[in-house]
Amino acid sequence: MRRLFALLVSFLLAGPAQAADLAVGDSAPAFALPDQDGETRRLEDYRGQWLVLYFYPKDDTPGCTTEACSFRDNINRLIAQDAAVLGVSMDSVESHAAFAREYELPFPLLADPEGDVVERYGALSDFMVVKFAKRQTFIIDPEGRIARIYRKVNPDEHVRDVLEDLQALRAGD
Repeated sequence: MRRLFALLVSFLLAGPAQAADLAVGDSAPAFALPDQDGETRRLEDYRGQWLVLYFYPKDDTPGCTTEACSFRDNINRLIAQDAAVLGVSMDSVESHAAFAREYELPFPLLADPEGDVVERYGALSDFMVVKFAKRQTFIIDPEGRIARIYRKVNPDEHVRDVLEDLQALRAGD
């Protein structure tokens, strides 16, 4: 019984097979999702610049608010690194609009209520009844390739790590 339980838990936490397949150097999966204002944002819109694409579980929850506000508070430093920021969760456009307004977020939040893009990036937590995005981030280079993957994110320290890695990645240009 214990072994069956362990197998079930590992299956649920593993996520889709593609999650393990995405690696640094791969082409980033394309997307076209609406932001909090209803404007469709596409991966190709960010060609020629660095993109920080971060996935998060739920608008207006403690860890997600900490992470979003940290990106907000460091947006000028990110822009100085020629980087754009996009947040993605499975929340609705309306939820994103309220969240962005409440915390004065200066970057787009993309709505993926069906979880299609979340799943393509391997960031889907699927517990059959409940689905949400895992807290994961991808730095995508100006050519549209994955330059860095963060599978485990500490919301309190994450933006600092992203800024350091962006600087190092850009130095290698």
